[in-house]
Amino acid sequence: MQYDVVIVGAGPAGLSAAIRLKQLSAEQGHDVSVCVIEKGSEVGAHILSGNVLDPKALNELIPDWKEKGAPLHTPVTDDRFYVLSETGGFKIPNFLLPPLMHNDGNYAISLGNLCRWLAQQAEALGVEIYPGFAAAEVVYNEDGSVKGVATGDMGIGKSGEQTDRYTPGMELHGTYTFFAEGVRGNLSKQLMDRYDLRRDCDVQKYGIGIKELWQIDPAKHKQGLVVHTQGWPLDAKTAGGSWMYHLEDNQVSIGFVVNLDYWNPHLSPFEEFQRFKRHPMIRTYLEGGKRLSYGARAINEGGLQSVPKLAFPGGALIGCSAGFVNVPRIKGTHNAMKTGMLAAEAAYARLKSGAAEAGKGDTLDSYEAAWKTSWAYEDLHKVRNVKPGLKWGLALGNLHGGIQMWLHQLGLGFLLPYTLRHKKADHESLVPADQAPKIAYPKPDGVISFDRLSSVFISNTNHEEDQPAHLKLKDPSIPVAHNLPIYDEPAQRYCPAGVYEVVRDDEGKNPRFVINAQNCVHCKTCDIKDPLQNIVWTVPEGGGGPNYPNM
Repeated sequence: MQYDVVIVGAGPAGLSAAIRLKQLSAEQGHDVSVCVIEKGSEVGAHILSGNVLDPKALNELIPDWKEKGAPLHTPVTDDRFYVLSETGGFKIPNFLLPPLMHNDGNYAISLGNLCRWLAQQAEALGVEIYPGFAAAEVVYNEDGSVKGVATGDMGIGKSGEQTDRYTPGMELHGTYTFFAEGVRGNLSKQLMDRYDLRRDCDVQKYGIGIKELWQIDPAKHKQGLVVHTQGWPLDAKTAGGSWMYHLEDNQVSIGFVVNLDYWNPHLSPFEEFQRFKRHPMIRTYLEGGKRLSYGARAINEGGLQSVPKLAFPGGALIGCSAGFVNVPRIKGTHNAMKTGMLAAEAAYARLKSGAAEAGKGDTLDSYEAAWKTSWAYEDLHKVRNVKPGLKWGLALGNLHGGIQMWLHQLGLGFLLPYTLRHKKADHESLVPADQAPKIAYPKPDGVISFDRLSSVFISNTNHEEDQPAHLKLKDPSIPVAHNLPIYDEPAQRYCPAGVYEVVRDDEGKNPRFVINAQNCVHCKTCDIKDPLQNIVWTVPEGGGGPNYPNM
């Protein structure tokens, strides 16, 4: 199937790009064909985010979004930031927080629902959207440029044989192909390697965000309340924090982020989140409530210095495939949408002029230039030194970050000509298990805290049992021969879905590494944190994975 633009991923970046292309078509009278494929069973099925939305990009893309019924129902009315100790904590006065971190004019939303609405707007403009189709490989022209993507075959058995469900994949060709796969997309990784897109940037940094959606007692609910915390239960050398957003209908979005450069192999991000909910300042909101949904997702945290080259022959990276999250603001959706729009504008100009038809492998250099002069670039430039400064610990890191943001706010950013670098990848940060203290996590009570498997159950995760495992080991011996003796095999703990286990015989001997791929919620943490980068996350059969409602 041939299109002018093929977009991989129906998240905020991909859908914004599709909408902008069709808007330009309508405005300027030169029609372009646009196709979006999405590996989730529906648009929004794999979307998980905190999310307090800065509507800046949405205002540009669809200025009349209120009249069109966009699901932005909860403006932020109360903004609080706490530093927690084990039994208490203190609130940082709002006047001390840099204005960049304030949420005036922002909305607490379900990003999944916003994407569902964006998909409706895109389809109304003539965009073709195909959920349930996973892009499994990049297709190249003879000159080495990107020709499009191929979706995975469906109905392949575990041993590689065709079952009675077999349906062959299809190739989708585009003059341009936009990769909007989200964090750590497996095709985006391949493209970065093939075209050496990371040669002039730092390593990417990541966090894992674990989220639950709760229905709480109406007496405890305050629509528009936004709470962020740092500190306990993490130690002083481990960065991360929490959010709690009071949405409409007595629902609360609550979650915890652990930066994946953590050092202790005994740490479990899932258990840290469950422990966090037991804090007296948090527990009081949840008591008497009901947990509705659960999920997890990796987050790009490298910032400006970790953004790779965005354009390559025949295609471009947009949104979190490249990484545009503003870490101190805890926001990336506005930048993801903006980069999708910028790529769309660059591609449309080439398509309309006919320049893109002159030869294969056209590179959208104008997209790269537009990003570097955009407000999205400025948004990241102002905070570029905040994340790297966290290596000095919570107190010094926050002090340094606050000074950085205040100086930019006061127009004194010229006093900060330096850029701190990210020199170590997250998988290189673990110390040997015998050099780190073990962490005694409390057992789940089934009321406030829960176990992994019951959590995965309410994520509505489903994969066809009879299909090849989408989690692959480069060397099957490494988990037991290397990771287990040195790091006590951290995959047992960093995975928030119970995918990885080390099982032994009745005598506690002969350890085996077991992969429960059917539990995978597609967070990509294993692909990021494995010490020898031995685990490779690939797309499963289309439609597999979580089915998130309202996340």
